[in-house]
Amino acid sequence: MDNERIARAALSRLMEPQDAAGLALVQAAGAEEALRIATGQATAGPGLEQEITGLLADNGAGSSWGGLSAARKRWAPRIPDLAPERDLATMARLGGRVIIPSDELWPKQLGDLGIHEPICLWWRGVEQELPGAARSVALVGSRDSTSYGASVTGDLAYSLAQRGFTVVSGGAYGIDAHAHRAALAGGSGPVPTIAVMAGGVDRFYPSGNEDLLRAVCNQGAVLAEVPPGSAPTRYRFLQRNRVIAALAAVTVVVEARWRSGALNTAHHAENLGRAVGAVPGSVHSANSAGCHRLLRDGGAVCVTDAAEIAELASPSGEALTEPGAARQAEHDGLTLEDLILLDALPLRSTTSVEKLCAVAGLSVESVRAGLGRLGLLGLAVSERGGWKRAKDSG
Repeated sequence: MDNERIARAALSRLMEPQDAAGLALVQAAGAEEALRIATGQATAGPGLEQEITGLLADNGAGSSWGGLSAARKRWAPRIPDLAPERDLATMARLGGRVIIPSDELWPKQLGDLGIHEPICLWWRGVEQELPGAARSVALVGSRDSTSYGASVTGDLAYSLAQRGFTVVSGGAYGIDAHAHRAALAGGSGPVPTIAVMAGGVDRFYPSGNEDLLRAVCNQGAVLAEVPPGSAPTRYRFLQRNRVIAALAAVTVVVEARWRSGALNTAHHAENLGRAVGAVPGSVHSANSAGCHRLLRDGGAVCVTDAAEIAELASPSGEALTEPGAARQAEHDGLTLEDLILLDALPLRSTTSVEKLCAVAGLSVESVRAGLGRLGLLGLAVSERGGWKRAKDSG
């Protein structure tokens, strides 16, 4: 068993998900050295501290950075509980595994999270490649869903799974459960649904969904950032939402109250430059107030069926089995950066230059120049200060 895998398994118990200081340390020093520094077995030079400070500043997390000594004090109480070999053995007994960013099985779309990419993923399910973002849709919503929400979610998830999409959700009661159940019933692809958990995957939570989550394991995948035995705390529910959003090309909120956690997932998706959809409901229903809020604020596109969601998920035609020859010829003259930028542009809603920089991984200058070229070719259009893909650009 390789040392990096063991180190990342240990770090996932030592640090909370999205611990910016810890993630910056891992990025700057590598997992094995980061573990030694975090546990006090090695010291960090001033150069490493400066690099971490720069990483945190670049990712908007510099204000809470008190230096490595302060971070080590925060991690110290968990050091005696580190037993990565035991955690890995537990996963092996469950028929699961831990995957790390260097693995072939690692979902590459999680790289869009940048510094907040998970240290590792604890995985129960059949060992097979997880689908890319363009073939995945997140369906999220209230735990206390109405009969309307249950019906709409069932229709959407079943139809999306029939089209070969993987439905991603959080394994909770309500909308999540309806999404997983319908995806399992309609699934035509190898991974019909993925459940991203807030606690360890050794214990299915909530217990009332145990049979459903076992079925997800048998036909799809159950994932978590935290190791076996970890409790699903409120903080971890909020942090796992970014993983749900990053796995999918589009996040659809079916039902959500005004302050629903599902809106948190939608905001993560929006920050990643991913498409967000919302299903409208009755103006008299508190369970749809959050969806209407997303639509009113312009953060989401109104969606009513699987076809509209599929269009949002694969605006570049990536999901098409046989792209048209004329469309291919139209794209042949583009540079690699132009093609990357074209793939990053949404089809329906507009996005900003700053978000395109983050999604495409290009500088502001490159994005502005590329948008100019794509605009002249009729492949991109500017509306109200934002940019989107032209409807006939594939």
